[in-house]
Amino acid sequence: MAKIYSRKSVVATTMKPKKEIVSFLLSYSKAVSMINIKNQSFEIIAN
Repeated sequence: MAKIYSRKSVVATTMKPKKEIVSFLLSYSKAVSMINIKNQSFEIIAN
C-alpha cells in the first residue's frame, strides 16, 4: 500500500481566487485582533 510521492501531481498553474473570497479574507483579517496574556493568546473578532 505504499504510495509513490515522486510523481508530479497535476495542478493548475493559473489559480485565481474569486473577488468575493479575497474581500472576505481582507475584511476578516481587519476584524480579528490577537491578545496575548501570560502564556495564552486570545483571538477576538470585532463584529
